Order: sequence, then C-alpha cells, then structure tokens
Amino acid sequence: MQIISALFVENFALRQAPGPSTRIDLTGAFFSMAAPRPVPVTIDPHLVVLVYCPANESGNGVLEVVFRGGIDADSQLLARNVSPFTVEPGKFTYRLVRGELELTDYSQIFAHCRVGTGDWHLVPLTLLPPASTAAEPNQTD
Repeated sequence: MQIISALFVENFALRQAPGPSTRIDLTGAFFSMAAPRPVPVTIDPHLVVLVYCPANESGNGVLEVVFRGGIDADSQLLARNVSPFTVEPGKFTYRLVRGELELTDYSQIFAHCRVGTGDWHLVPLTLLPPASTAAEPNQTD
C-alpha cells in the first residue's frame, strides 16, 4: 500500500458521483496557521491521508502518523497516532488524523506518515504568531 496524498485541511467531505464513483471534497488545505493565542498553545489540526491498495495486496494495513519538531527521525516527538485499517484491494481509503499538539514556540513541525513499515511521507505545518484582530489606527500627516 502507498500514501497518495496527505494534507492538513479545514474540511473534508465524501460524495457520490455517476459510475458509481466517489468524490472527495477537500477545502481549506493549509501548510501554515496562525496560533489562536500566544504560545504556549495547543493546536489540533486535521490531517487527511489518502492510501491506495494495489489489487494484488491483502487490504489490511496500519497507518502511523508521528508529529515531530523537525524532519529527522530523532526530532522532538510531539504526538503519535497508529490506526489499523482495511481497504478493498485495487481501491483507495482515507484516514483522518487529528493531532493534539502542545507547542511552546512559533515554528515548523512535520507530520511523518507511513503505512506499515513503508517510507515516510512528510507534511510540513508552520505555526505563526496570532493574527492581529485590532484595527490599525489611521495615520495622517
């Protein structure tokens, strides 16, 4: 099995199309986000992972997602999720993973994703300082 795509998203929906065929509507895909308040802060981004199973495989797999503070395997561990799944051979499946991440600084983190003991697929996410909600005063000369 292999990961086809992995993205942080705001919304995810499935719908039927003629065929029968399934469509996946992903909205608000993002690679950065403003912190809801100053650090330290806990964020819970949603990661959708799409997995394909070739027709000649069993259809049983395990998705592992490890959120780390860097790209290396020895980078700081922030959270880990392991979930078994079944997919019909020759088809696709998806997994939604919600990370609950406690961050102490504005930085880039990475979701390290893999099926079984396969290769890691990395998805970056940058935590930005909170967005200013106060209107800037008008300056006149």
